[in-house]
Amino acid sequence: MPHPLSLFKFCPRCGSAQFTVSDGRAKRCADCGFTYYHNASASTVAVIFNARGELLTARRALEPARGTLDLPGGFVDPGETLEEGCRREVREETGGEVSALRYLFSLTNVYRFSGFDVHTTDAFFLCRLADDAALAAADDADALRWLPAADVRPEEFGLASIRLGVERLIREGMLPVL
Repeated sequence: MPHPLSLFKFCPRCGSAQFTVSDGRAKRCADCGFTYYHNASASTVAVIFNARGELLTARRALEPARGTLDLPGGFVDPGETLEEGCRREVREETGGEVSALRYLFSLTNVYRFSGFDVHTTDAFFLCRLADDAALAAADDADALRWLPAADVRPEEFGLASIRLGVERLIREGMLPVL
């Protein structure tokens, strides 16, 4: 795949075609001096367990990786903290309200969207829901399922960073054993 900066041919400030790579992360306009840096987008992942120690999973409704398992989460909107973005994404995809969350770790990812590789930094949070009785799949989630820890299979998760995150949860003993 070509580097994402190769897709930007014209300066977004003045429209000049004199928009060239200035280093591996940026393009600079020779006419107006604008420099565009290609930075990672922030994304969140909610790791949610119920009282039985089951992991809340979602079936992806959209590409990429449509039909595979996922964890609730998504892109952080401008003006949101990671925590606010995580709470919003859980609410949008499950209808659930996060009552508490704790940062676990982060992983990098490349998320293919609209034919463009979006580089992300995915922040994983351990979340507790105020109530898990009335959850319903919505937005990017086609279905929700509480998966017993013994049945969690990383290879069933379609996005690379989620799969690696699930592997890490298993490796580091973060999945509850009842």
